[in-house]
Amino acid sequence: MTLQQFLLILRARWKVALLAFALTVAVTVTVSLLLPKQYTASAAVVVDVKSPDQVTGLMLQGMMAPGYMATQVDIINSDRVAQAVVTNLRMESSPAIQAQWQEATKGRGQLRDWLATLLQKNLDVKPSRESNVININYTGTDPEFAAAVANAFAQAYMDVNLDLRVAPARQFATFFEEQTKTARGKLEAAQQALSDYQQKNGITSADERMDFETTKLSETSSQLTGVQALTTDSQSKRQSNKADTIAEVMQSPLINGLKADIARLEAKLNESSGNLGKNHPQTQRTEAELATLKAQLDAETKKITASIDTSYQVGKQREAQLQGALAAQKARVLLLNKQRDELNVLRRDIESAQRAFEVVSQRASQTTIESQTNQTNIAVLNPASPPPDPSKPRVLLNVLVSIFLGTLLGVGIALALELVNRKVRSTEDLVEALELPVLGTISSAAGMFKRTAIGVRA
Repeated sequence: MTLQQFLLILRARWKVALLAFALTVAVTVTVSLLLPKQYTASAAVVVDVKSPDQVTGLMLQGMMAPGYMATQVDIINSDRVAQAVVTNLRMESSPAIQAQWQEATKGRGQLRDWLATLLQKNLDVKPSRESNVININYTGTDPEFAAAVANAFAQAYMDVNLDLRVAPARQFATFFEEQTKTARGKLEAAQQALSDYQQKNGITSADERMDFETTKLSETSSQLTGVQALTTDSQSKRQSNKADTIAEVMQSPLINGLKADIARLEAKLNESSGNLGKNHPQTQRTEAELATLKAQLDAETKKITASIDTSYQVGKQREAQLQGALAAQKARVLLLNKQRDELNVLRRDIESAQRAFEVVSQRASQTTIESQTNQTNIAVLNPASPPPDPSKPRVLLNVLVSIFLGTLLGVGIALALELVNRKVRSTEDLVEALELPVLGTISSAAGMFKRTAIGVRA
């Protein structure tokens, strides 16, 4: 179909096309004017995804994920938020709403769920493309009600978001509270075991006691070594065949004095025997004095050897005592070492239980704080206010659309009628119908008459 054919069809069917166009525009205007006016209230909330958590001070990686904002939109559109709006607005207590629910559902289901579904139908949530702002739009017949519902959705979204963050923290708080009690019980049991062990063995300060007993062992060992040396020296002196070669004998002033007197008397006796003879009274008196001095020397020598023997016997007894004391002290030190090792094990148990208790207690305190927080990363940017002008129906937009659609409809009807009752309106139509070449064309008589009339008047 050429443009000329199309224009000829419209020229022949212009009344039908105009009628369709007029009816379309008229119906659209009438319906737009008769439809109830609807008002759209909008509340804007901003989601902070860059600030760290106020409790932990950590940056939550989930907030930086690409799907985080889409998740927030889904939360706003969720049944949980809608049901929270119904509860916050106390819509269930309205007798009129209850009557509408009874009429619509015959009492089946829950009123709260029915109201939440109705609210969701008129809810439109749109996140901004290049920001963290979410617009919550609600459309209703009453501007005040629309604004109240939009603000209620914003508040319910904040409450639900906070609850979604706090609910896991509450569960963890309960869990860590139980773990804290268990860790505290283990710590107290470890401390009690250490205390009982110290009381049972009479231990006050294991390190000081160990140092004292070790020093005592060293002193006993030193004493034993000294006594053994003295005993060995006394034994060698006892076994000597020549008593006059013993150091104590040779170093005794009395014996040395007696030896000097004996030497002097022996010299005097030799002189007296040579000069006076052996039977002379002076010689005999000298011999008697010499015998007395030798007897004293022998007695003193025996005393020293006896004292050496006594020292040896005392040393052997002392050595035996010290050996027994050393063995007992060694056993004591070994027992203290064993007790100290057991004390160290008990102390390590206490330290391990203390560290576990501190870790669990710190985590429990943190989760308890998190479970009690009332802060969220969402804030209302612009609260909804009652819109002054209705958002629907848009009369001007509808008229423009109806003009466009009416034009299409009128043209479509004209073409449809032409296809049903095809007529020859141009040379092209004749060629298509007869499939014969056109030898010539004759102008319409109406045109000739019109030109003749104009010439006669002139």
